[in-house]
Amino acid sequence: MRRVLVTGLGGAGRTTVAAATALAAAATGRRTLLLSAEADAVLGVPVTGTPARPARIADGLWAGLVDAGADFRAEFLDLQERASAGLDLLGAARLEDEELTELPGSDQFALLRALTVASRGDWDVLVVDMPPLRETIALLALPEQLRRYLRRLLPAERQAARALRPMLAQLAGVPMPAQWLYETAERWDTELAGVQSVIESGNTALTLVAEPGPAAADALRTARAGLGLFGHRVETVVANRCVPEGAEDPFVASLAAQQERCRKEWVATWIPAGSVCLLPHLGRDPRGLDDLARLQKEANRCSFAHAFTENPEGYDLDGLVAALHGDREGPRPGPGRVENVYEEAVRRQEWITPLADTDTIWHDRDGEIPKEPEPADDGTLVWHLGLPGAVKEQLTLVRRGDELLITVGPFRRILPLPSALRRCTVAGAGLKDDTLSVRFTPDPALWPRAR
Repeated sequence: MRRVLVTGLGGAGRTTVAAATALAAAATGRRTLLLSAEADAVLGVPVTGTPARPARIADGLWAGLVDAGADFRAEFLDLQERASAGLDLLGAARLEDEELTELPGSDQFALLRALTVASRGDWDVLVVDMPPLRETIALLALPEQLRRYLRRLLPAERQAARALRPMLAQLAGVPMPAQWLYETAERWDTELAGVQSVIESGNTALTLVAEPGPAAADALRTARAGLGLFGHRVETVVANRCVPEGAEDPFVASLAAQQERCRKEWVATWIPAGSVCLLPHLGRDPRGLDDLARLQKEANRCSFAHAFTENPEGYDLDGLVAALHGDREGPRPGPGRVENVYEEAVRRQEWITPLADTDTIWHDRDGEIPKEPEPADDGTLVWHLGLPGAVKEQLTLVRRGDELLITVGPFRRILPLPSALRRCTVAGAGLKDDTLSVRFTPDPALWPRAR
C-alpha cells in the first residue's frame, strides 16, 4: 500500500491537493482511500464514511471522515471501563457518552488512529489530509516520543516483579502501580508501535503544498531540516495556485515573476530526490470532482524545470501521480550510518584526517597507499546523519547516557545511540554537505582494548 501524507503551509490548499491526488490515483485504476476531517466542501459531496467503513465517492475512490469527537468519546469510555475498579473505590460518578466533549489535541490522536486503521485495509493507495507542516512534523514524531516516555516511566522489566508488589509496597511504604496501569501502558505501546511502523514504512511519503512566494520559501527552507532530522521522505512539492506567465496586467506579471523565482529555488532544492508539481490557479476555489480532475489534467510535474535544469528530459511529466511511483515495502533505513574511520580509509585506499579538517585528504598520484601520514587504528567511529538544509548556527548536540539529543532550529529529536557507540565518548562533530558527522572514540573504562 502506498501512503501519501499531504501537508504544507496553512491556507495553501492542502485538502484540495489531497483530494485531487486521491482522484488522480483512482483514475489510474488503483483502489484509493482519502482520509480527511474537512473534505466535504472540496469533493462537493458530504463524506459520511469512516476510516473503517469509508463511503464510495467515485470509481475507485472512497473517503473516510476523521471525526475527532467520536474518537475521543470512544477512547475515553474504554479507558473509564478499564479503570472501573479504581473509580468505584473512589466513589466516582461515571461519565456518559452524551456529556463528553473532545479536549484540545484530540484531533491529532484521532488522525493517527485513523491512519493505522486505514493501513489495515485492502487499498492500493491511501491519501491522508494532514495538518499544517510544522504540526505534521510534530505529529509524526509523537509515537516515537510517547513510547520513549512509557519506557522511562513504566519500564517493562518492572512488570516481571508484579508477584513481589505487595511485599515491595510494605517495604517501601508506598503503594505500587496497579496491574491495570501496566496493562494499559502495554496496550498503548502496542498501538503506538503500529502507528510508528506505518509512519516509518518505506511506502509512506510526504507531499508538501505551498503557494510560491518569499514566505513559503522561508518556511520550506526551515522545515526541510526538520523533515531530514526525522527521516521523512518528501516525494512531491506542489506549487499551488500558480498564476499564468506573460500576463499584460502589471500586478499579475509581478506576481508571476515572484512565483517563478520561488519555483526555481524549489526545483534546485527538491529535485532529483523528489519532484515538483505545478498546479494552476483556477480563478476560484476548486469545488467538486470536475475541478479536481481539471487540476490533475493541467498539472505538469516539473513543467517549469525545462527552463531551469540542464537536462529536462530526465524528468517525467506526470502531475500529482508522481507521488505514487515506486514500491518501497518494508521499514525505511534507520537514522544515520556508522563508519569505522580506519576500515573505510583502507577500503577506499586513502588516508583521512580528523573530522575537524575534513577538507584535507592525502592521495598518492599513482593510486598507491602512501606510507605517511598513517592514521592509527584506534577504533574511531563516525555516525553520519543526513540533515539537508541544516545551518551550523542552529544546530546543537547533547549526549545524555545512551541517547543523543539533536536540535535543528525549532526541531528536536532524541535518538538512541547504536550499540557500538554506547561504549564510546564523543570526540567531536562537524556539519558538511548536509550531513552531520559525530566522531566517537572507544571509552577504555567501558570497552578495554585486548592486549
